[in-house]
Amino acid sequence: MIPRGFPPRRPRIRENVNEAIRAREVRAVFPDGTVEVMPTPQAIRKAQALGLDLILIAPTVDPPVAKAMDYGQWQYENKKKQHEAKRKQHVIQVKEIKFRPGTDEGDYQIKLRNLIRFLEEGDKAKVTLRFRGREMAHQEFGVKLLERVRTDLDPYGVVEQMPKLEGRQMIMVLSPKKKAVH
Repeated sequence: MIPRGFPPRRPRIRENVNEAIRAREVRAVFPDGTVEVMPTPQAIRKAQALGLDLILIAPTVDPPVAKAMDYGQWQYENKKKQHEAKRKQHVIQVKEIKFRPGTDEGDYQIKLRNLIRFLEEGDKAKVTLRFRGREMAHQEFGVKLLERVRTDLDPYGVVEQMPKLEGRQMIMVLSPKKKAVH
């Protein structure tokens, strides 16, 4: 039963498999290792005689490369490869720490430890220095604080964006140093 207002579903056509292959001839690779250039319908018949599907592997080559194998197994392997690639990738995040020109030594050390942890985990760190009220008249204190942060974090990261004043806050972005590969 089709709900009112919805078009009927079309059966999903598998792309680049058996009859969906549009090329006139293909370079067919069979499980026994033989490679032949043959017309597509003949390659499909030969693959089906072996109880397999003909799957287009490299469609851009001339002639396209098709392999005789089980379609379900091929889908499973592709999905597994994609999952593996997704698992290995690391998304770089930008973590932010906020300072004030009058940040005390204890608070400074805690915030510095967090910045070091962010950079060691491979994330970027955004250091924001916010000025309030009359603190805007003494921006040199803020500049000194950001310089101190930069020198303290020198072994862990490099400054990607130098400190710049945006409204009432000064922003500096640090990125982690590349690790030497042995």
